[in-house]
Amino acid sequence: MADATLRRRKQSGKGKRDAIVVLDFGGQYAHLIANRLRRIGVYSEILPTDVSPAKLKKEEHDRGLRVKGIILSGGPNSVYAKDAPPFNRKILEMGLPVLGICYGHQLMAHTLNGRVVSGKVKEYGFADLEVKDRKCELFKGLAKKEVVWMSHGDLVEEVPEGFHVAASSSDCYVAAMCNPDRKMFGVQFHPEVTHTKHGMKILENFVRITGAKKSWSMEEYLKQIKKEIREKAKGRNVFLLVSGGVDSTVAFMLLNKVLGQKRVLGLHIDNGFMRKNESAKVLNALKKAGFSNLNIVDASESFLRAVAGVVEPEEKRRIIGEHFIRVYRNAIKELGLDERHWLMAQGTIYPDTIETAGTKNAALIKTHHNRVPLVQRMIKKGLVIEPLASLYKDEVRMLGKILGLPAALVDRHPFPGPGLSVRCLCSRADKRIRDAEKHNRRINGIIRAMKAGKKFRGFIAPVESVGVQGDNRTYRHPAVIMPHATKTVAINGKDKAELIGSTKLKPELLEKVSTALTNNVHSINRVIVAVAWKKNADPKKFSLKKSTLTRERLDLLREADAIATRILRKHRLYSKVWQMPVVLVPYGKNEKSSSGIGESVVLRPVESREAMTARFYPLPAKVLKEMAVSILKLGVDAVFFDVTNKPPGTIEWE
Repeated sequence: MADATLRRRKQSGKGKRDAIVVLDFGGQYAHLIANRLRRIGVYSEILPTDVSPAKLKKEEHDRGLRVKGIILSGGPNSVYAKDAPPFNRKILEMGLPVLGICYGHQLMAHTLNGRVVSGKVKEYGFADLEVKDRKCELFKGLAKKEVVWMSHGDLVEEVPEGFHVAASSSDCYVAAMCNPDRKMFGVQFHPEVTHTKHGMKILENFVRITGAKKSWSMEEYLKQIKKEIREKAKGRNVFLLVSGGVDSTVAFMLLNKVLGQKRVLGLHIDNGFMRKNESAKVLNALKKAGFSNLNIVDASESFLRAVAGVVEPEEKRRIIGEHFIRVYRNAIKELGLDERHWLMAQGTIYPDTIETAGTKNAALIKTHHNRVPLVQRMIKKGLVIEPLASLYKDEVRMLGKILGLPAALVDRHPFPGPGLSVRCLCSRADKRIRDAEKHNRRINGIIRAMKAGKKFRGFIAPVESVGVQGDNRTYRHPAVIMPHATKTVAINGKDKAELIGSTKLKPELLEKVSTALTNNVHSINRVIVAVAWKKNADPKKFSLKKSTLTRERLDLLREADAIATRILRKHRLYSKVWQMPVVLVPYGKNEKSSSGIGESVVLRPVESREAMTARFYPLPAKVLKEMAVSILKLGVDAVFFDVTNKPPGTIEWE
């Protein structure tokens, strides 16, 4: 999907192009639907939810399109909410094939006089789907049992007249509905996400039902975005903030290719939140790739001063994002450049915008540093260029390879712009969990019900992190699961630790327990496994420590991150793990204790393709234990393993 400017451009002289329209109700995966349709090769447009048939016809005429089908996306609202996005029901009377996904499925049922209710169980993550009507065109070629991805609270209880139930899950009877005569379909799950095993097949079936011709490719997108860059830049030069991550590096290469190195200047800002030796590695890697127009500024002290004493994640992100702009403007002045003749460029990709409520109906999950209010105002004034803003991570990597970037740069693990600042959690140490023991009884009851009670026990921890549940932001606690079987190991000198013992960390069991806990215990959005902790220390008795961002804490996290990455590479797992945030949490033994520093580390390896959904990566037990023991030697009190999928937990903790 090209961006708004490109979408306004008529397809003059080329005849009409078949398209499938996505109505965006604010779901975290709305643009992922368009992404998947492009993967299939079909052009897709995203339009407002209240578009009328007349406006849709005008869009067809103005843009040279032939709309062949409509998809109603998911969204964070209830169909009964007063602030639910407006919808023109006449869209359903146009005779076009329609697919409703999640909220769109519920909206279709509600609009056509079916019944939607609040589910007794909130489904987040994997679910087993039973296809009841295998003759339904939407499920052609699928098995009777399928694995799908759910993220919802409400559900359809009664289908509208003319529809029948096409598929069910254990907690959702109307997991799919079908009206073959009107070519209208609804699914409660998300076929667009990677973790719905045959989701692409379902979308391909819908494309086939619409009869849309395939006319889209990344090469065509590249042609269009090159024109977009030239038009936007016009006579101005471009100043790009280069973190060294995949997105900014690909954006840097693209701008250099289109405008030439004389019109592009890269600035790498060492904000003090980089990984160990990160800035030096970035400079060397980009020089090897042929970039000669990159400057480096060490602004670490000013960034640390800016966030001194700040605890709240959103406030931290806002301050860091705005400070980036101050440093950028100072660099412009120091280089003697006239800001009127320069555009600021960013390697923003679509997940950054959607998680920051980047579309009209989307909920705020977390504010990315490149989407703070100051940057938003600059964008409105036309002072920012973002050539990758409508792409996902997998597409960015694809584009990087087309542009000729080496695999070492394109395949790097993603790293957030605010860096380790969002992996170094802070606390006022005044958090108390209401009804903690009640939650603990519920957690252990679920663990026993999953037949895991002989292996683990669990409890709720006072730490909080960001999650995404039902397309909404949550800020909740993790459930900690502790192994019954442990063994004592030596760490530094006489120091000893308890290490997870003979318990086999079976990924399937961990995933089922994690999903059951986050679906059924409202106060949690994440599940972590205690892998190792100091001898004579019970993580259940750990407490929060008052803490903010300091160089000392960041240096500790840098070392832990370097250890985890080194071991990942040693076991040849770096390319298999999509990303592995290492998180420092101010949670441990009482800080007055002689044997505790009040800090723990959480390992968060995930596998994903586009960052909109993710599945925790099942590190082999021996690798996990090696990481845990090595990190304990730094002096931390415990090491945990995050076994949460996205949803309900975001990849980053903040």
